[in-house]
Amino acid sequence: MFTMMAGILVFSLLLAACGSTSTTTGTTPTTAVTNGKGCMKVGVLLPETATSARWDGKDRPLLQSLIPKQLAGATVDYNNAEGSADTQQTQAQADLTKGDCILVLASVDSIKAAAIVSLAKAKSVPVIAYDRLIYSADLNYYVSFDNTKVGALQGGYIAAHYQSYVTANGTKNTVMINGAQTDNNALLFSAGAHSALDPLYTAGTLKKVYEQFTPGWNNATAQTEMQAALTANGNKVAVAYVANDGMANNVIAALKAVKLNGKVLVTGQDATAAGIHNILTGDQSMTVYKKIDLEANGTAQLVAAISMGTDTSTLTTGVTTTIPSSGGAAAGTKIPSILEVPVAVDKSNIATTVIADGFVTAADVCTGLPSGTGGFCP
Repeated sequence: MFTMMAGILVFSLLLAACGSTSTTTGTTPTTAVTNGKGCMKVGVLLPETATSARWDGKDRPLLQSLIPKQLAGATVDYNNAEGSADTQQTQAQADLTKGDCILVLASVDSIKAAAIVSLAKAKSVPVIAYDRLIYSADLNYYVSFDNTKVGALQGGYIAAHYQSYVTANGTKNTVMINGAQTDNNALLFSAGAHSALDPLYTAGTLKKVYEQFTPGWNNATAQTEMQAALTANGNKVAVAYVANDGMANNVIAALKAVKLNGKVLVTGQDATAAGIHNILTGDQSMTVYKKIDLEANGTAQLVAAISMGTDTSTLTTGVTTTIPSSGGAAAGTKIPSILEVPVAVDKSNIATTVIADGFVTAADVCTGLPSGTGGFCP
């Protein structure tokens, strides 16, 4: 009897040992996943909701719907760090502990997020940097827009339209309010804008009197920055380069306080409902439309390819993004990338871009505006 019981015990232990390489999603056992192959649990980590409406309003629902669409049966664990790099790392650790086997990460901080990539690599979990590059040589993929082009569109718009504002305001003074210096995209936007504006500064056609990177892309901070620029220059400003619509809305508030709204050229980005509304009222001059469903779908296709073990080069098509010198030890690393194309939007093409695509609706942007505004307001 003892021998029989011992044999049963040994057999049971062997069964348990054989089963130790499996993970469980819900109640369905699955084979352990390595390097994302066979992965059906995807962690999506977005950076914040306070300064831009896009993350929770656009990216979240698109990723939650498109990933399972491209990879049938996949589940998505969603987290938002609300602007805290430390919170984002905690969320990523929790996702890895739960068994998420591919991470889609829009980082709060391009440098600090490298620690998340290291944690993921230790568990053979690939990381896709979503929208914002992460400074890690171990990063697997990057999906975004051509962000230098975004800045070039903003700066190019200023270069093409500054004259009437300089004449009307009797000044060449230009203010530049950039995004967060901890966000690689903000550096690219700024570089792109400077590529168009620096020749004008050098020639004395425009005069840069103020430039600031804005911690956390904080909208209220952007307003304070604009107020400081106005005060320092006796309210004599012709152009305000502003990196996104959220900050532009607060910059416009600062301009309203000194009755300069609509009189200063103001840029933006993201084609938010508030940004488009401000363009229609004349308080904002332009924005940059990034068709986020392309970015989200490219990410979902990449997730599916990784999981199914198919060739991802058909998606990246040889495109790479080089981690800049500010990336420390990772500098110079080329990351396989999918980069979508941004579009400049002003009054002339709102109807044929963001409205036609359903990115925003007339109801979203026409509140309080006369019927017929923009050619589409009811």
